Amino acid sequence: MAKKILIVDDDPDLRDATQIMLSGAGYEVVGASSGAEAMALLDKQAVDLILLDVMMETDTEGFHLAYKIRENPQTKDVPILMITCIEEKTGEVLEPDKAGDFLPVQGFLRKPLDMAQLQKKIQTVLK
Repeated sequence: MAKKILIVDDDPDLRDATQIMLSGAGYEVVGASSGAEAMALLDKQAVDLILLDVMMETDTEGFHLAYKIRENPQTKDVPILMITCIEEKTGEVLEPDKAGDFLPVQGFLRKPLDMAQLQKKIQTVLK
């Protein structure tokens, strides 16, 4: 059975392009354009991985959503990869390996996405 990936991003072009690429690689992919839409979807179906944008309706919406996902017993163990350009916009360098529980995610990928790097990171996280 194909692994299911949820892409949460307010950019429909990025969401669609990523969905096409991941579907072509054999994944089942669903999308959401906001944190609220993602939470509603997660209430109805299980996913194996979440690709989560940081900056959506607010500059930190993705972080808040990651915490909500971790607080929910149904989704607390689902791996999260954040996709973002926050470093370019704010100058903040995000290092999940050094942040401990402060950043409850398995990694960060910078926009624009390198699809080969994305696929490699997904394979590593889903093993």
